[in-house]
Amino acid sequence: MKNVADPIDRALLDDWQRGFPITARPFLRMANVLNIAEDDLLARLQRMVACGRIARVGATCAPNTISASTLAAIAAPPERIEEVAALIQDEPGINHSYLREDTWNLWFVATGPDRAYVDATLARLEQRSGLRVLDLRLVRPFNVDLGFRMNQPEAGKIPRTHRATDLSVLREDDRDILQALSVGLPLTSAPYAALGFDLGRSEDDILDRVAVLAEANIISRLGVIVRHRALGWSANAMVVWNVPADQVAIAGPRLALQPGVTLCYERTPVEGVWPYRLYSMIHAQSRLEALKHLSNAAAIPELAGVQYKALFSLRCFKQTGAMIAARPERAA
Repeated sequence: MKNVADPIDRALLDDWQRGFPITARPFLRMANVLNIAEDDLLARLQRMVACGRIARVGATCAPNTISASTLAAIAAPPERIEEVAALIQDEPGINHSYLREDTWNLWFVATGPDRAYVDATLARLEQRSGLRVLDLRLVRPFNVDLGFRMNQPEAGKIPRTHRATDLSVLREDDRDILQALSVGLPLTSAPYAALGFDLGRSEDDILDRVAVLAEANIISRLGVIVRHRALGWSANAMVVWNVPADQVAIAGPRLALQPGVTLCYERTPVEGVWPYRLYSMIHAQSRLEALKHLSNAAAIPELAGVQYKALFSLRCFKQTGAMIAARPERAA
């Protein structure tokens, strides 16, 4: 793990990316496992947030369940990259925004409480930039639970079995909890009580709802959300594959299992502009390593002869939690 020599810090980053305790004193339970004081553990987390190794201690939610999202792209002329990137970042529902190696060079994820909100975001960006926005909607995930095994960088991703999401347990007042968890829990000894105070609810109510939402897989991951670039995974490529529609269901699960492939999903193509249906992310510690993973993936029988593009990330403009709960409407 890049520049993380302390074994306790390494254990915090490696062992707690999921499975964060849903109990009144979660950090005390973590500290007991690590055989350190709770105050020491909190100080370590606060320090790693401040230096950019950790984005937050909080949750990620199963895509397009409690809220809506889409991957989008704009082909910005080189002289307008900074301008258009600033327009994208200005939208409150944008939670990821990157510059990548391609004519379609600005890539971002638009999120919101519902699909109408996401559609309005994309329309507004088209109007403000004067450029076309590709709307590349998720069809189905093969692996979207991103995590990194720090102490075994050669293994890279943490494989997870896909679980179905049970939306029947969802209540309207869960949105505020999920929004707060996507921003991050306060790094205090009783974070769920602090969250409850902010929302005008009891600690027991918060604990009960978080447990229900995690069991239903609406919360797909609860734990330490790391910033992988700061920890050594600096060579990242989105690889898009022009797989025929009737072969995606076969190729996708196999691609998701390949070493170095950390995310894998099917998205809608854009006729005449963007034919790619199958997407994968490769996270590696060098470009050479990423290209090796790509070469191995391209060699599997299910992808034999398939046209693909590797869009390496050049710059990260924004990386934060998704928008889940509605916010006040923006002025036109």
